[in-house]
Amino acid sequence: MERYEEIERSLITKYRKDIWSKFVKAVAEYELIKENDNVMVCISGGKDSFVLAKCIQELIRHGKFKFEAHYVVMDPGYNKINRDLIIENAKTMNIPIEIFESDIFDIVTNVKESPCYLCARMRRGFLYSKAKELGCNKIALGHHFNDVIETSLLSMFYGSEVKTMMPKLHSDNFEGLELIRPLYLVREDDIISFKNYNKLTFLNCACKFTEESSHDESLSKRKEIKNLIKEIKKTNPNIEHNLFTSLGNVNMNCILGWKKGNDKHSFLEEYDSKKD
Repeated sequence: MERYEEIERSLITKYRKDIWSKFVKAVAEYELIKENDNVMVCISGGKDSFVLAKCIQELIRHGKFKFEAHYVVMDPGYNKINRDLIIENAKTMNIPIEIFESDIFDIVTNVKESPCYLCARMRRGFLYSKAKELGCNKIALGHHFNDVIETSLLSMFYGSEVKTMMPKLHSDNFEGLELIRPLYLVREDDIISFKNYNKLTFLNCACKFTEESSHDESLSKRKEIKNLIKEIKKTNPNIEHNLFTSLGNVNMNCILGWKKGNDKHSFLEEYDSKKD
């Protein structure tokens, strides 16, 4: 059995419950991929995006409907070691990647204020443009269950609003394109376990800024949230499940206000009418 076959086998046997089934459930429950879709799977070089790529491959082989996928790596200016690692991992896992170049790292190098924010926006723009070029109608990213929870808490603690990372989004600037997150229900610990079981090594972060400094303040904030959840988990083992479930269980009778588009609403709008 080839190495990639062993990796694929582990995904649908040993990790069937923790990764594969949760991936399939998210695809079905949130209607992320449909028949005749053309999906661009974005591979950053990390564990999450590579696991996503294998799940997409398996869904094409064993799913109940037909769709196409392109496995794309955008090189924003990786050093040779990081780029070679991505190529080697793709070869090991039998993922037919397509690499295209961008000059994002060079552009943001001299930006002093919010270079990471600019980098993220530019990445998104390049990826949407590439998806259009390939004739894709969907872009798949490797965000997982823990990303959803952490992003939600970051919004509350530092953004003063209650919002979450959605399983799918329509693009505002690229008509006909949709962003999807098929690993939405898959926990990070299980992805790490899959990586270790198959003796795989992926990039943690290939950003030039984080290689040289702690430039991205949001990284330290996310780490802070991770540590907070880890600490609470010691006394409340269900904390992750409860946080995630609460995002789809909002009691509109017990919130101060909400936003829909650009419109803001207050509980006072309907308060007096309820006493009658």
